[in-house]
Amino acid sequence: MSDRLVRGSLLEIDPDVYRLTQFETERQFRKLILIPSESSAPLAVRESLSSVFQNLYAEGYPDEDTRWMTEKEILDYPARLSYYRRYADPRYYKGVEYADVVESLARRRCAEVFSTDKVSADQLFVNIQALSGAPANNAVYHALIEPGDTILGMNLLHGGHLTHGSSVNRSGKLYKVAHYNVDPVTELIDYNRIEEIAKETNPKVIICGYSSYPWIPDWARFRAIADSVGAYLLADVSHIAGLIAGKAIPSPVGYAHVMTFTTHKTLCGPRGACILTTDSSLAKKIDKAVFPGEQGGPHVHVFAALATTFKIAATPEFSELQHQIIRNCVALTNRLKERGLRISYGGTDSHLGNVDCKTIQGPDGTPLSGDIAARILDIAGIVLNRNTIPGDKSATNASGIRYGTPWMTQRGLTETDMRTVGDLIADILFAIKPYTVETRKGPAQRAKVDFAVLEDAKIKIRNLCEKAGVDLPYQHNGYPHFYYLDDQPASTASYAALELRGERVLHFVNYCFSSDVEDMEIGQNQPANLNTPIKTIKGYLKRSDKFIYRFICSREDFGIAATFLRALSDGYISFDADLPARIPGPIIVTEIEEKSNDWVSGDGIAKFKPWFIGYSLQEGDALPPFTWQETEPLELNRTPLYEEHKKLGAKIIPFAGWEMPVWYTSVIEEHLACRNAAGLFDVAHMGVFQVEGQEAALFLDSVCANDIGALAVGESCYTHFLDPEANVIDDTLVYRRDEEKYLVVVNASNDAKDWAWLNAVRTGKVLVDEIHPWIKAFGRRVNLRNLRDPKEGKDCRVDIALQGPKSRDILLALGCDPMTTKRVEALKRTELCEGVIGGFDLVISRTGYTGEKMAFELFVHPDQAAALWQELLKFGEPLGLKPCGLGARDSLRTEAGLPLYGHEMGGERNLGVAEAGFGSYVKTYKPWFIGRDSFIKKELTRGGVVVRFRFLEKGVRLAHNGDPVLDSKGKVIGFVTSCAVDKDGLLTGQAFVDLKYAEEGTPLFIFQGAPKQSSKAPAELHPGDRIPLPTQAVIVSRFPKL
Repeated sequence: MSDRLVRGSLLEIDPDVYRLTQFETERQFRKLILIPSESSAPLAVRESLSSVFQNLYAEGYPDEDTRWMTEKEILDYPARLSYYRRYADPRYYKGVEYADVVESLARRRCAEVFSTDKVSADQLFVNIQALSGAPANNAVYHALIEPGDTILGMNLLHGGHLTHGSSVNRSGKLYKVAHYNVDPVTELIDYNRIEEIAKETNPKVIICGYSSYPWIPDWARFRAIADSVGAYLLADVSHIAGLIAGKAIPSPVGYAHVMTFTTHKTLCGPRGACILTTDSSLAKKIDKAVFPGEQGGPHVHVFAALATTFKIAATPEFSELQHQIIRNCVALTNRLKERGLRISYGGTDSHLGNVDCKTIQGPDGTPLSGDIAARILDIAGIVLNRNTIPGDKSATNASGIRYGTPWMTQRGLTETDMRTVGDLIADILFAIKPYTVETRKGPAQRAKVDFAVLEDAKIKIRNLCEKAGVDLPYQHNGYPHFYYLDDQPASTASYAALELRGERVLHFVNYCFSSDVEDMEIGQNQPANLNTPIKTIKGYLKRSDKFIYRFICSREDFGIAATFLRALSDGYISFDADLPARIPGPIIVTEIEEKSNDWVSGDGIAKFKPWFIGYSLQEGDALPPFTWQETEPLELNRTPLYEEHKKLGAKIIPFAGWEMPVWYTSVIEEHLACRNAAGLFDVAHMGVFQVEGQEAALFLDSVCANDIGALAVGESCYTHFLDPEANVIDDTLVYRRDEEKYLVVVNASNDAKDWAWLNAVRTGKVLVDEIHPWIKAFGRRVNLRNLRDPKEGKDCRVDIALQGPKSRDILLALGCDPMTTKRVEALKRTELCEGVIGGFDLVISRTGYTGEKMAFELFVHPDQAAALWQELLKFGEPLGLKPCGLGARDSLRTEAGLPLYGHEMGGERNLGVAEAGFGSYVKTYKPWFIGRDSFIKKELTRGGVVVRFRFLEKGVRLAHNGDPVLDSKGKVIGFVTSCAVDKDGLLTGQAFVDLKYAEEGTPLFIFQGAPKQSSKAPAELHPGDRIPLPTQAVIVSRFPKL
């Protein structure tokens, strides 16, 4: 190996990693880091850590006698080395004479630091080999107890730690766990209750010491509880080890049987861990549990860094630092409390505290989540973490934020500074407005922050960080690492230019600027306004490339324009009263040199544009509403597979203007074939459109309620066409075939209507917004193609569905090249690819209408459809494939909880998307699409939703669309929308019911085939008379696991 590779600096050998280290250095000094588990290791510690000790193997331990040597004796090299050469040591590897010295030195210094008036350093047995806190605790369990024994620790959600018995951690899997919590009223530890739990559960180990509980434990009380049940007391003091070492708080030494701690938190050392005990027999067990029980070779360079850390920890300066950490934390906590924020646990007497973010609530009552609070504070320059607090049910939905003062105290900040930090945190949190959005996983918390407050806080935080001490020189990098409202352009010209680029830049500039962005060709300019919360900035846009735009404005407006656009890309600022609306991103916004100022005259406002930030009311002539008159076809249409159905003996019926197979053998047989093997469906009657061009996604985001622009090439999504009143025109699937090419598959019954609607919207001939009836949708320059039209030639496509658990095996059995096989096998649900299989040129989408996880829709040229159908049957029949008709298609989708246009949405009763149970597919965070405002308004008063039900017995009559649904008291609460047989032979269906009855498990009573006229009154009934009775059913999960 060349000498350069061995001796070259990091900058010379790997400049990319070197730059990363410089960026991280700047981050650490340009932000207020308030994560309580982080601190800055002193330079001397970092030098020790980077020493040549890093590459040694030293499995085992130094001689036991070194535990009782003084530091001077350990560093007596003539004595130590002569002993080593004569007797060697217990380690498995040789060449470790200096490893012995450094480990012995670190152990001794640790013992001296943690010794007390009652326990001397000679009485402490120290292990410093555990790689971190979790291995240290696991080693203690390994040494003290057996799997299945009981441990008692604090609940993670109340401030404990993963390794204290959390169900997701090894400690919660190997041992029987009992937990103690804080008192629900005081939010403090109730020692009497802990003693009660200990006596109830008889744990072998009781754990004290926490990760977010801010009060120092009562060590003596814990020891008394442990002794009362014969348990070991484990004090995990990872967070407060530095406070103990600095004599700022009481020590558990002399109370705990074993003490563990990490060394990189308040101790300000390297990442590592220590285990201490005063019991020599336990010490031997612990050493064996660490090595060879828990880990192999130790990190000797960490020993060196720990030795330095403990030397620093023995100084008066370190003790003063630890006392100041607590004073700073108390000052910060008190200021946050004074500003009106609720402090979980009531306060602190340590290095950390917690804010209950539920103090902040949005206009709709949504509380602020800890995660969003931490994200926004991080953007502002304050780094802390989300954390559970008492009352939270899950660590994934924490409602608190946890802060700590070690790092900023190291940098010299005092109580006065901490009060300033408290004001900054409160300013930002109170400037946040939380709100709720509906997602496929249920309601989700979101939030926006006031732009001016955020940017003002960023500058104050920057200035405070510059005031604080630094121990390393660092570069001042601007965007994308940091950006501020007072940034100045590099150019000295009277104007400044910003370049905007990114995959969704067309959406971004259309929404951000007031001009008619779509009208620009590459190289063209147009006047444009940028409406910020501070001021309206006038300038002009220039299109440099397909995905690159420039905004040129005056020099004095540069900071506001750049900061606002960058903050919009980050996604957390509010830009108007419509909280859910957000601008697509991320987009890269950089300053760029503009050699000439081609200023363009004009007001920069597009008169017919549907929306932009700061949209002001324009005027225009109202467009006419879209109208559609259904007409009966003169003759029924036939798909390219019609003759195949005839050959197979299918029963043919009219359906949506087509002659289609309803079944081949029976509905239930075909249904079960699809569930157990595979089913083959003719869906060539479905409409297949293609939307093409640079504005394809922009147009589809105007006419579709889902987020089409978010689709990557090879992805698809379910969505809806809405009219301006949010009525459902159709439900559809959109597939992104290529960068500028999208397939849109629509229902056969709505094919002609949808085609007319899309073209009318594209050409700007119909009403698309009730409030602004003159505006036109985005994306007017797209190309719309009907791929079932013979005029499209070789690009024509029709759809054949292959559904069921064996569908992929059948498809690949037709034969294809290895690359196509790999692409098909890699497809996840809703993904698509293109390839040649069995000689057929296909668009292959892993989607379907049966609820099957393994399912495909195959888009093929209509001239090849029959041959593909035949080949699939040929290779599939041995695997159980059966052709399936409309009957099985309907029963399968009903069982799967999927909607049918005209039944679960639209139709005579005009059910909306949310009423159908698919409100989460309407992305109201998109600033504008047809029907958005009406949808939001309707949601405020929506009273019902479609549920799935199942009859309790076999042999009951089929329910039909419109049949009444009653509650257990006979009140009509809804109506049936669909019903069919399921795989178990029971009838299952869907029904629209009042919201309060929509919970799973609710009993229903259904009048199947309800008569149009009432039967006799009960008083008029005679023996032998018959009256219809409702049949009992129950609401089941809307989307079953099939």
